[in-house]
Amino acid sequence: MAVKEVFATMPWWVKWVAVPLVVLVVFGSMIASVVGFLIGLLFKVLIVVAVIGGLIYAVRRFTSASSSSRGDW
Repeated sequence: MAVKEVFATMPWWVKWVAVPLVVLVVFGSMIASVVGFLIGLLFKVLIVVAVIGGLIYAVRRFTSASSSSRGDW
């Protein structure tokens, strides 16, 4: 018997309630670790983007201020 045939004879609550709960109990900590890793990675990427954006803003502001003040000399 194939898995599809076994699931075809099962009631709906086994397919949609019991099986997902068993999967969550067995693999729950691994799923939580992967989700936590992905959220941490996304947070680090956003921090890097913010720092690089702030650096570019500061450099442009500093270079434009210093180039306009050079004309005064």
